[in-house]
Amino acid sequence: MSRARVVCLPHAGGTAGFYLSWAANAPAGLEVLAVQYPGREDRITEPCTADLGELSDAIAAALAPLDDRPLVLFGHSLGAIVAYEVARTLEAAYGVRPAHLVVSGRRAPSDPPGGDVHRWPDAEMVDELVRLGGTDSTLLRQPEARSVYLPAIRADFRLAETYRRRPGPEPSCPLTAVIGTGDTEVNAEQARQWAAHTTAAFSLRLLPGGHFYLLKEEDAVLAILEGTAW
Repeated sequence: MSRARVVCLPHAGGTAGFYLSWAANAPAGLEVLAVQYPGREDRITEPCTADLGELSDAIAAALAPLDDRPLVLFGHSLGAIVAYEVARTLEAAYGVRPAHLVVSGRRAPSDPPGGDVHRWPDAEMVDELVRLGGTDSTLLRQPEARSVYLPAIRADFRLAETYRRRPGPEPSCPLTAVIGTGDTEVNAEQARQWAAHTTAAFSLRLLPGGHFYLLKEEDAVLAILEGTAW
């Protein structure tokens, strides 16, 4: 049995499958799980979530029983604020305090990025996804594929761009922010603002790469997660 669990919250348009290699390559004693948002892969027939609070509350309810060992929450980009809200709900509603909250590639809740990519035409949205990286650009340039994948991506961008922090206490677990040194969406100064969103210790880690630095820095991220688990 694993000594600790990491639960991963995907980016906008991301899926649980993004973290398959993490589960396979995780250090001994660390179990890696991932959340599947509605509207993709095995949940493709379910409507996409229109409210981030509802999404995070549902995830917290599913994770609350998994309190038999240390629980680390990891979220990248959109997933960072989902993980943050899940951590808050776990503690406030269920009395479950995560061992650590690791947020990646996202500004702090007090510094929402705004934006209107979720309103852009399909072609322009695909161009933006290609710019950010982490997306199969060849697939999304096919009209048939767009009709399948873009609704979920658009819904996720809407969640990310319209998010506003809900009232309530901050998590009491330690918080680590991780960003790529070349990320165009968040810089080190902005990432440090996450320090105000925990009542425990805060740390910032910088890794080489852009917004999707974690594709090439998988081993480094897993090492960070291992260090937060116990």
